Amino acid sequence: MTTSDAGEPRVTIGDVHGSNFAIGHQAHAETHQHTAPARDEATEELLAAVRELRADLRRVRSDEATVALDAELADTEAEITSTGTAGRTRRERLRELLADSQALLTVLASAGAVAAMVGL
Repeated sequence: MTTSDAGEPRVTIGDVHGSNFAIGHQAHAETHQHTAPARDEATEELLAAVRELRADLRRVRSDEATVALDAELADTEAEITSTGTAGRTRRERLRELLADSQALLTVLASAGAVAAMVGL
């Protein structure tokens, strides 16, 4: 600690990246570090297929069905990324949306890959 020109104490804190600290009376600091959950090979393949299908959906004309499918794919990607898996309910919802998009399945090979992985 140094003193400023006005005689007031001055505190300088350097780089705090990756650190935690607490200042003041009864201050409390906690650090929580989270690692990405482990994923099995089938989930990794599903995640890759979901990402590929989302990229392909950006190249087709959007309609109500493709918007709903993309939203569910985004939720699936987020679930896999945060939990390490896509739950049964999520897979069932994807299966339903893909079944409703049969015309899309014939156009996009990536949709066929996702459909196969969720049991359609």
